[in-house]
Amino acid sequence: MTAGSVGDGKSTLIGRLLHDAGVIYEDHLQALRKKAGREGDPLDFSLLTDGLKAEREQGITIDVAYRYFETSKRRFIVADTPGHEQYTRNMATGASTADLAIILVDARLGVLTQSKRHGFIASLLGVPRAVLAVNKMDLVGYNQEVFEKIRGEYATFAQRLGFAELRCIPVSAVHGDNVVTAGTRMPWFEGPALLPYLEEVYIASDANLVDFRFPIQRVVRPDGTFRGYSGTVASGVARPGEEVVALPSGQRTHIERIVTFTGDLPYCHATQSVTLTLADEVDAGRGDMLAHPRNVPRAVRSVEAMVVWMGNEPLAPGRTYIVKHTSRSVKASCATIAYRVDPNTLRQGHADELRLNDIGRVAFTMFNPLFVDEYRQNRTTGSFIVIDPASNETVGAGMIIARRAAHVRAGVAPASKDIAREVGHVTWQQREALLGQSPLTVWFTGLSGSGKSTLAKAIERRLVELGRPCFVLDGDNLRHGLNRDLDFSPEDRTENIRRAAEVARLMNDAGLIVISAFISPYRQDREDARGIVGAERFIEVHLSTDLATCEQRDPKGLYRKARSGALAQFTGISAPYERPQSADVSLDTAAVSIEAAVETLVERIMRGIISSRPR
Repeated sequence: MTAGSVGDGKSTLIGRLLHDAGVIYEDHLQALRKKAGREGDPLDFSLLTDGLKAEREQGITIDVAYRYFETSKRRFIVADTPGHEQYTRNMATGASTADLAIILVDARLGVLTQSKRHGFIASLLGVPRAVLAVNKMDLVGYNQEVFEKIRGEYATFAQRLGFAELRCIPVSAVHGDNVVTAGTRMPWFEGPALLPYLEEVYIASDANLVDFRFPIQRVVRPDGTFRGYSGTVASGVARPGEEVVALPSGQRTHIERIVTFTGDLPYCHATQSVTLTLADEVDAGRGDMLAHPRNVPRAVRSVEAMVVWMGNEPLAPGRTYIVKHTSRSVKASCATIAYRVDPNTLRQGHADELRLNDIGRVAFTMFNPLFVDEYRQNRTTGSFIVIDPASNETVGAGMIIARRAAHVRAGVAPASKDIAREVGHVTWQQREALLGQSPLTVWFTGLSGSGKSTLAKAIERRLVELGRPCFVLDGDNLRHGLNRDLDFSPEDRTENIRRAAEVARLMNDAGLIVISAFISPYRQDREDARGIVGAERFIEVHLSTDLATCEQRDPKGLYRKARSGALAQFTGISAPYERPQSADVSLDTAAVSIEAAVETLVERIMRGIISSRPR
């Protein structure tokens, strides 16, 4: 890709490159000569790429123009990207698949803020190497000192960008110096001209051949004897006979064949479009992914990403979008905007929203899990686009940033091998005999407003009246104390439930009946809670009251805040709720009175505590 400030000569450079390399079609060349006017007048090479009428009229590049050509050594796709700040989204589009960026600088003007901006965006989009082409050297008398000053200034700036390689070449696009051949006007420059460098630069190491990722685009079943999974290999290498795991089902199987239109392959690698047949029938379809079992991507419900915003309507926390990641599309909400980056200075600043062409760090909460890698590790599984569900327009592009593992971030670590559990002198049988009951945890789950706290407190009072020691663990109460350090991100919600389940287990060990009132929106978190407490003393109660009823009740005014955007990551509005598939008890409080629900649940609890009367 080429980038640079307006007027630096990107389109002219590409046109000269195509002309001197001898890859322009004769009719295009004749058109250039006709537009030049008189015989011998210089050709305007920018016309080869500035195809839009508005571009020709203004003398600038607006859209991304692609040109394809090849030499005896390599095939090229050149993206001529716009230089103006208001077309940042167009430049990001051109950079997203580039192996190398040519950043032009006008030798007369030196390094401008736009030059730095384009280097930052190229680096952000994962372009691993760059060429700083100092253009219009003819207008500064081919002065070496001018070139060295510009090279030194930009090299200092680029140290903050993380390019694997930065090459500086002085050129004159108009006259062709150092474009395809060196010429004689800059004998002091000992490096290769631009095209010879592009033909030799090593890019094979950029491909990720370690992490096999195969997003499934479609299932192919032409008849009853063939079942294949088609898609493009995002990264890695796979061979027939190798074991793979289907995500999210977790089923393991082996690759039988790698099928293409021209015949089976002995292996497949990144960027190849193939159809895989598997040894077993697995539950997999469009949006799922195949990977090697010992090397799988992260399954996440929230991601942090650097986002280039492309929509006319701003990105703001609380709004719901569609996130398309590989072949998988899920609903997602914008949770927070950490900061906005000034690409001209690389400074980070506070932002309540991202507007058109803004770049910032954003956290998204997914309604269903995605299988992701960090963008710098894998540009395919580490990127996504954001779609406006109302207009179906692409409004943003995201590059996923590595985050610390959730258990580390939340302060949870595996227990040290030097720590052993202490066993008391009072057995659980003695506690049951003392209290006259077997302990239970009654775990309420449901939307805000479904009646969890109301029912929990009513049941607690009824059980105490019956002489049963019990205690209510309420989600809001724990967030005022034990869990006050947690927010409402998916990772912190998981940690919130883990801690609550550990407390419930300790209270059960003390012989108490525990009544837990948590939204606990994720099915896996509730299953983990059941495992912590113990399946034999865990009763899951789903209050299945519908969203409309809960929102109409809105006892704390939270739904109104969520609808207005003042409250982000609110379950049912801007964050998902996964209904239990097989709850022990399910009650719709819109159809059942509090009194009837209490009677039903107390009767269920009394059956579960298998006890004699308390003494």
